[in-house]
Amino acid sequence: MRLKTNLITITFLLICTFSNAQFVKKHGQLSVLGTQLVDKNNEPIVLRGLSFGWHSMWPRFYNEKAVSWLKKDFNCNVVRAAMGIELGEYSYNKDPQFSKEKIEAVVNGAIKSDIYVIIDWHSHNVNLKEAKEFFAEMSKKYSKYPNIIYEVFNEPDYETWWEVKTYAEEIIKVIRENDPNNIILVGSPHWDQDVNLPAEDPISGFNNIMYTMHFYAATHGKELRDRTDEAIKRGLPIFISESAGMEASGDGPLNIKAWQEYIDWMEAKKLSWITWSVSDKEETCSILKKTAKSEGKWKDEDLKESGIKAREFLKRYNKQE
Repeated sequence: MRLKTNLITITFLLICTFSNAQFVKKHGQLSVLGTQLVDKNNEPIVLRGLSFGWHSMWPRFYNEKAVSWLKKDFNCNVVRAAMGIELGEYSYNKDPQFSKEKIEAVVNGAIKSDIYVIIDWHSHNVNLKEAKEFFAEMSKKYSKYPNIIYEVFNEPDYETWWEVKTYAEEIIKVIRENDPNNIILVGSPHWDQDVNLPAEDPISGFNNIMYTMHFYAATHGKELRDRTDEAIKRGLPIFISESAGMEASGDGPLNIKAWQEYIDWMEAKKLSWITWSVSDKEETCSILKKTAKSEGKWKDEDLKESGIKAREFLKRYNKQE
């Protein structure tokens, strides 16, 4: 009897492990149906994971083993590679080759781990020429992989929606020349808060476009959720590509209650969400301490409170699908 029970347990664990290892294989090519992100079977899918911090300031975490650990220990089914464009010693504008190598390490790690990955042009400004060159190269290289999601403008700050839209349309054309299917994420003014603006005047003529909303739960309250709800009602597909439980500065105490309220709302709406960030800066939103190894295998004592909580949320909501 004990042998039979042990065999059943082992079989169950193997099935779970296999299921976890086959996430993209199972769900395949993503698309947008109405306002909902769906998988290859047109079934709603929710992606939940972590964003790496700016590659230009925390490049040591940009490697395949760290991606593998985020899948294994945090249950991430998506990661976000945030390529810093202007800031930091290793920014894209200063060292494009180094930058691409770091981003591709995360992308290749996600493909090997069979999870989705966001290639994030992490800037607050319009860099049209540079972005067109970068996304032309990335879309040529990775168009055959359903794992890929393109985020063409992290957080516009003071640009108008017309400026953001005009820029995004140019980048989308470049991507679609090489990659007709993979999801493209577009930001909105005021650090991805003003989703009402693209809802009033969305990009037309392209499929599988979603719009990003970012929140930091200790700063942004119900008003932002209500604004996002209204945008969704008007037909705007929303993807939460950056979020966390502290203040918008990335610092200050966690507001667990407010964070949970946001997560409850996202889960009810079947919105995908990414938590910020895999980095070791002395701030609340950086989930790691300086003791954390570059390639994962982090112990509890290597995680800050935000890291412990992010892992708890991801393990709870990313049940094996």
